[in-house]
Amino acid sequence: MADTMVKTRWVYAFGGGSADGDASMKNLLGGKGANLAEMSSLGLPVPPGFTITTEACNHYYDNGQTYPPNLKDQVAEGLRTVEKITGKAFGDASNPLLVSVRSGARASMPGMMDTVLNLGLNDETVEGLAKLSGDRRFAFDSYRRFIQMYSNVVLDLDHHMFEEILDDHKDRLDIHVDTGLSAEHWEAVVADYKRAVEDERGAPFPQDPNEQLWGAVGAVFASWMNDRAKFYRRMHDIPESWGTAVNIQSMVFGNMGDGSATGVAFTRNPSTGDNRLYGEFLINAQGEDVVAGIRTPQPLTKIAREEMGDKNPSMEEALPEVFAQFKDVVGKLERHYRDMQDIEFTVEQGRLYMLQTRNGKRTAKAALKVAVDLATEGLITKEEAVMRVEPASLDQLLHPTIDPSSPRDVIATGLPASPGAATGKVVFTAEEAEKLGGSGEAVILVREETSPEDIRGMDAARGIVTARGGMTSHAAVVARGMGRPCVSGAGEIHIDGRAGEFRARGEVIRAYDVITIDGSTGQVMKGSVKMIEPELSGDFGTLMGWADQVRRLKVRANAETALDAETARGFGAEGIGLCRTEHMFFDPARIAAVREMILADDVAGRKAALAKILPMQRKDFVELFKIMEGLPVTIRLLDPPLHEFLPHTEEDVQAVAQATGLDAAKLMRRAAEMHEVNPMLGHRGCRLGVSYPEIYEMQVRAIIEAACEVAAEGRPAPIPEIMHPLVAKGEEMKFLRQLTDRTAKEVLAEKGVTIQYMVGTMVELPRAAIRAGDLAEHAEFFSFGTNDLTQTTFGISRDDSGRFLNAYIEKGIFDKDPFVSLDQEGVGDLIKIAAERGRAVRPDVKLGICGEHGGDPASIEFCEKVGLDYVSCSPYRVPIARLAAAQAAIGEREKDR
Repeated sequence: MADTMVKTRWVYAFGGGSADGDASMKNLLGGKGANLAEMSSLGLPVPPGFTITTEACNHYYDNGQTYPPNLKDQVAEGLRTVEKITGKAFGDASNPLLVSVRSGARASMPGMMDTVLNLGLNDETVEGLAKLSGDRRFAFDSYRRFIQMYSNVVLDLDHHMFEEILDDHKDRLDIHVDTGLSAEHWEAVVADYKRAVEDERGAPFPQDPNEQLWGAVGAVFASWMNDRAKFYRRMHDIPESWGTAVNIQSMVFGNMGDGSATGVAFTRNPSTGDNRLYGEFLINAQGEDVVAGIRTPQPLTKIAREEMGDKNPSMEEALPEVFAQFKDVVGKLERHYRDMQDIEFTVEQGRLYMLQTRNGKRTAKAALKVAVDLATEGLITKEEAVMRVEPASLDQLLHPTIDPSSPRDVIATGLPASPGAATGKVVFTAEEAEKLGGSGEAVILVREETSPEDIRGMDAARGIVTARGGMTSHAAVVARGMGRPCVSGAGEIHIDGRAGEFRARGEVIRAYDVITIDGSTGQVMKGSVKMIEPELSGDFGTLMGWADQVRRLKVRANAETALDAETARGFGAEGIGLCRTEHMFFDPARIAAVREMILADDVAGRKAALAKILPMQRKDFVELFKIMEGLPVTIRLLDPPLHEFLPHTEEDVQAVAQATGLDAAKLMRRAAEMHEVNPMLGHRGCRLGVSYPEIYEMQVRAIIEAACEVAAEGRPAPIPEIMHPLVAKGEEMKFLRQLTDRTAKEVLAEKGVTIQYMVGTMVELPRAAIRAGDLAEHAEFFSFGTNDLTQTTFGISRDDSGRFLNAYIEKGIFDKDPFVSLDQEGVGDLIKIAAERGRAVRPDVKLGICGEHGGDPASIEFCEKVGLDYVSCSPYRVPIARLAAAQAAIGEREKDR
C-alpha cells in the first residue's frame, strides 16, 4: 500500500506555456483544472499554478480526513515550479508569491464550494507587496480581503462581522464606496479585522503562509461535503464519489488601479443564446466583487452599455487594446471547445490573464439556440446539437409567460438575469421561502443579494429578485441553472428586513404581498399578472425535428381528459400510453351511479347502475379517439379498490345520501365492509374484474362502441389497447382475455364493423415480471406500471416515503428517490426479465412503461438499452422524453462503434 502511495501522482502543474494535463482529464483534474491546463497548452495567458487531483479528495474522505502521505512534498514541488515561472517566492517578505486556492469539481457547481484569494499575505509580506507594487493602498486592500475571506472559509467566522467593521469605518469617514478608502484607512481596517479574529477564536490570525495554504486546502476539501454542495449535487444528480480538485494558482490583481480590472464573460448570451459577447467587468476590483454582487459591474461592450442606458464606460471603451486581445482570445476558446464558454479574466495594469473557461450554463432557450446555431455554423453536427441540450431543462420552456397585452403595474426595474415569469408572495429570507414554498405556496424571494447559503430557498421560490448584483451575480447564475426567473440589480428596491417590507417608487410592499416578476425584461410588478402558454417553434421545432429523426423509442402521454390529450398532441405525443378510467368515474356527474353500483346486492343491480355509466364512458373514449386520430390509445380498466368511491365519515355519508337518495345506513355499512388494512395490496385492479366481471364488460363495451362510432364517421380508425391492471398469474390473464374478446365480438357483431384492438396487461407486480411468459400467452402487450412496480418491489408506499427517503439519500443508501428515477438494479432487472421472458413466448409483444419514470431522462436511457418500444409520461414532459429518447439512441449507437 505504502509503495502504491509513493507512485501516485496527486499534483499536476500548468502555466508558462505548457501543462501536465489537458481537457480530457476532467475527471482527475476537475473542470477548472483541466481547462486551465488546456488553455496553458494553447499558449493563452494563464497565471501559473497546479491542481491537486479529485483522487486526493477521495483519499481524504476515505482515510479519516487525512492527506495522502506524499501530497505535501508534491505540493511543495508545485510551488517551486510556480516560483520559478513567476520569479517570486512563497512567504518571501520582499518578493512574495501570493496564490488563490479554489475548488474545481468535474461538474460546474457555481458558488457551492469555497475559494480563498491573496493567500500568503501576512504582516511582513504585505509590506513587500506594497513596495513591489508601489501602491500601499492596493497592498492593504488585498490583505483585508484575504483576512475576511480566510476567516470565513477556513476559520468559520461570520463574514458579517467584517462587513460591520468596514461599514463603521466608512460611516465614520463619510465614504460610500470601498475605492474611496486610502492606504491608511485600509491599515486601520486590517488592524480591526485582526483584533476581531483574535477575540473570536482566542488566537491570532495565522501568519505562516504554509499554515494558511493547508488550512485553505482542507477548507476546499471540506466544502465538498457542506450542506449547500450536497443539496446542489442532489438537485443536479452529481455523485458524491466524484470529489473535487483544488487549484492553487499565482495571483494576478485586478485591483491595482484604473489600468486593472476583473470580469466574467460568456461568448454568447446565456439567457437568449444570441451570438454576441456578453458579460461584465469592474475597474480596480477582484473577481469576487463581480460574482458576489457587492458592486454593480459595467458591461463589456459599447453596444450593451448603450442598450442598458449605462453611463459608465464599457471595457471596450475604457481598455480598448486589452479588449481587442480579449475578444480574440474568447473567439479562439469557443472555436476550440466548440461550445459557448463562460470565462473569468483579470487585467493587471494593462496585461490580460485568463483565469477560467468552461462550457457556460445557460437557459433552455439559450441552449436550444446555441446548439442549433453551432450546427448551422458547421462547428458541430446535428446529432451533437441534440446531445447539447439537457432534456430536463426543456421544462423551462413549457410553462406560461406574461401575456404582453396585460397591464403591468411596474414598481421597479432591474436586470433581466434569468428569463420567464412568476407570481408569488414576497418573502425576505431563504428560510421563509423554503418553509412556504415547501408547503405549496408560490413565493418570490426578495434579497439584497443572494449567497450560496440561500440555495434551498432559491430552489423553493418561484422567482428571485435582488437589489444588487449584475447579470453574472450568484443569483443570476444559479437562477438560470434552476430555470427560475430572476431580476437582479433592482436598485430602486430598498429592503427593510426588520420591518418586513421593501419600498420602490413610492410603493410599500410588505411580506406576503403578491408581486409578479418578468425575468426577460427585468420588471417587478405589483400584484398578479395574466400569463400565456409558450409557443414551441423556431429553434425548439428545429432541434426536436433533429431528435425525432434519430430516436427509436416512441413517446406517448398519460391522459384521460380532452385537455390533456390535446396538450400531449401539441407537444408531439404519438398516442396515449395510459388512460386511467377511474379518473372518469370520480366525475361528480357519475359518482352517484358508481356508488349505486357498489351498493347493489346482486349482478342485476350492478348492471343496472353500470348501464347509466356506459354512455358517459363511451363519450369519453370517443373524444380521446378523435383527438388521437388513429394513434394508439392504451386504456387501463378500473384499478382502485371500490371503497375509494364511497364516503367515509358519518357527515359525508349523510350529505351523499341526501344528495342522491341512496340509503345512508347502507352506505355506511358497505363502506365498513369494504375497508381494507392495506388497500394497495387488496381488492383492486384485475381482481375487481374477476370478482365483478360486469364492471370490465361495461368498460370494454364502451371502448369498442366508441371505436366503432369514430370509425363510422370516416375518421382514422382508432387503435384501442385494452389493459388489465395488477395481473399476477397466467390464469388471471386468460380469464380477462376471454372476457375482453367475448364482449368485443358481441359489440362488433351488433355494429357490423371490424375494429382492430389489442389486449394486454400492466406489469406492476414482481410475480408478473418473473412469470411474464405465462402472461404473454394471452397478452399482446406489457405496459410496465413502474410506480406500483417500485412500490411492490421495495415494499414502500410512495405516498408515505417522503418522510424517510431523504434520510436514505443523505446517508448514501439511495442515490436518488426511486419514485423519481427508476431503480435500474432492482426494478430495472424485473423489467429486463419480463421483456426477455415475454418475447420468448410472443416475439412481437409490445413493451412500454407508463409510470412517472416515463418522463425521466435516466429512466428513458434504460428503456432504450432494454429495447422497449415506447415510454409514456405526463403531457408536459413529452418534449423532454422525445429529446431524452434521441440522446439515448445516439448514446447506444456510440457504444456500438
